[in-house]
This record gives sequence, structure tokens and C-alpha cells, in this order.
Amino acid sequence: MTDNTAPLAGRILPHKDHLASVHHDSADSDLAPRGFRAKASPDTDTIKKPRRPSAPRQAMLPQILNAAETTFGTRGLNGTRLEEIAALCDIPKANILYYFGSKEELYNATLKRLLDVWLDDADHWLSADRDPIEGMEGYLRAKIAFSRTRPEGSRLFAQELLSGGQRLEGFLKDVLRAHVDRHAAIFLGWQSRGLMTPIDPTHFLCLLWSGTQAYADMQVQFEALLDTAPLGERDYDTALETFMILVRPLFPRAG
Repeated sequence: MTDNTAPLAGRILPHKDHLASVHHDSADSDLAPRGFRAKASPDTDTIKKPRRPSAPRQAMLPQILNAAETTFGTRGLNGTRLEEIAALCDIPKANILYYFGSKEELYNATLKRLLDVWLDDADHWLSADRDPIEGMEGYLRAKIAFSRTRPEGSRLFAQELLSGGQRLEGFLKDVLRAHVDRHAAIFLGWQSRGLMTPIDPTHFLCLLWSGTQAYADMQVQFEALLDTAPLGERDYDTALETFMILVRPLFPRAG
């Protein structure tokens, strides 16, 4: 019991392996969304696909995507104007249209980049050859750090799901389902070796996601209940400690 309640060392910061992923994704990565079904629109049907930018201009892509994530996550697709994103980047609107043929194309690229990082955390931490407790703590730390450092991105994903998830249909049914199946197999492997208490792996993952993402999606509620705004480092540290107190008993022979 004492071990379960002992404070965990360290602050809730992105793991060093993922620092480059948080708002600093590679500018020349494939921006076509995985598993997306973009809605047809006059803009996307008539404007040519963006040309491959020269090396100096590629440095602008992360800046545009960061501003887009913040704005789309706050105002949504329909409530956002490209002029707002351009103003945040201190560039002309035409520069955005050079890289992305329309607002919807930029929106889809923003979602794609966001979800790539969201999936990578599990691939890094939840592996069959990693100690389950180490992997679980690292994964939860990464998910809480994501909510802390990219709250608008988390809300953008939530908005898409709440609106019916039509743009995410392919991602949810193909990419995410394969992702869950892959990590469910790891959990079942731990269970077969006696390292993890039998528990439905899919429901378990969904509970981890909903709990950690709530610190972004329901941030205003948490700030009101904790009587602090904005949430501070200690709040996120306490969140990780609380998750580990709940999760650690599932791994009686691990660690």
C-alpha cells in the first residue's frame, strides 16, 4: 500500500524522445491525412495541390500548422478564417494557400499531424519487451503532457468526434482499430505471463484516453473544481500520481 501512494519522481513533461514531436513536426512529412475522408468542397475541387516548397520556405510549415491547431481547436473549422491564422504567423494569407490549397486542406493536415503524435506515444511506451509499470507510467506521463502542452489540439480531436467523426471515419475504423488491436495483444501477452490482472484491453485503453484527455477537453471544469487557473505543474503531477495509484495494482508482478 505504501508503494502505491508514494509520490512519483519528476515533473509532467514530454519525454525527451518526444520533445521534437510537440509542435515541431518535420516540415517535409506527408501531410495527407491517414484514414481521412475529406468532405468535398468547391475550394478543394478547383485549387491545385500545393507545390513542394523550397528548403527555406519549409521552415514556415510548422509555424502555420501550430497556428492552425490553436485556432481550429478554439474556433472550429467553420469559425476559423485563414486571415486569423495568417495574422498569428505574421504572413500573408497567400503564403498559407501556397502550401495548402484551401482552409479544409489545412484543417485536414492539422488533424493528421495531431493524430500521428497521439498514436506515437503508445507505440513508444507500450511494447512487449518493456517493463509494464515503466511503460504504463511513461505512457500516462506522455498523454498528460499532451493535454498540458496541446490542449487546443486535444479539443480539436474531441470536436471532430462530437460532430459525428465523418472526417475521421477511415482513421477510426482502420488506423485506430489496428492501433488498438496491436496494443491489446501486448496487454493480453502481459496477462498470459501473469504480469497484468485480466482486464478488457480495449475498455482499458479507452478509460486511459478519456481520463488523460479530460485535463484538456474539460480544463475549465477542472480549474473551477481545483480553484486554480490555469492548471499548474503540481496539478499535472498529482494527476499522474493518481492515475498510477489506480493502475499499479493491475501489475502485481511487474516493476
